[in-house]
Order: sequence, then C-alpha cells, then structure tokens
Amino acid sequence: MSSSESGKLVSSIEVKSCADVFHEIFRHRPHAISEMSPTKIKACDLHEGDWGTVGSVIFWNYSHDGKEKVAKEIIEAIDEEKKSVKFKVIEGDLMELYKTFSLTCHVDTDGENNLVTWTLEYEKLNDSVEDPHTLMEFCLHVTKDIETHHS
Repeated sequence: MSSSESGKLVSSIEVKSCADVFHEIFRHRPHAISEMSPTKIKACDLHEGDWGTVGSVIFWNYSHDGKEKVAKEIIEAIDEEKKSVKFKVIEGDLMELYKTFSLTCHVDTDGENNLVTWTLEYEKLNDSVEDPHTLMEFCLHVTKDIETHHS
C-alpha cells in the first residue's frame, strides 16, 4: 500500500458553547443534531446498543455535496477525560471510496476558549479518490450549527 492511499485530516474550530455540551451531544444525543443542523443532518438512528456506549451502532442520513447520503457507524472509543468520541464507518456511501474511515470529535477547553477538533482517518480504495476535505468542511459546519443552536 502506498502512503498516498492512507491519510489523516485534522481541523479545529473555536466555539463559544460549553465544551461539555458538545461532548454530551456527540456521545449521548447525536440524534438531536438533526434538529440543530437540519440542512446537513437529516436523521440519526440507533441500530444496536445504547446511545453513548462503545460498540453501539448508529445510522446517519445526511446531505453532503448536494447529495443525500447514509453512513452506518460504530462507536469505537469514548474518552471522558479528553472529551472525545471516535466513530468508525462500517457501511454507507463513504465505503464506496474508502477501505476504512473513522471520525473523532474531541473537545478541548483552554481558559475561556473551547476548541472542537475533528480528526478524519482513512484509507482510500485507490489513488483516484480525493482526500475528504469537503467532509471535513461538513463536520465544521455542523459544529457551527450546533454552537448557533446553543448560543
């Protein structure tokens, strides 16, 4: 496998909302995001397990690049101290482009400032697949929508 096929994107965005609010939403209430970011997240349903627990399977209906898409994800890891949740995509549109794809949402508090950091880790099916920059933009926009909802 060439190094160009696997990659990692990391991007942070400052938010005024409480760090705990973001972590709590992504861990326990991802289904509420569709109300906060309705143009991007259409629905989020629990398929297996319980909300906010490792091993649970959640199913997203979302709109990205002007198209309706789906993703089935397993909650791979939760770190309460670091306020991070890692989702691994196991089915859906992204699997047509990537062998593996995971997203981590991590919330950091630095004095008055709260930083939401998204990490996308992936392995492309082939060299013609682009890096998921537009999906990173999507994650940052959803983060901003959640912030707006809570301000």
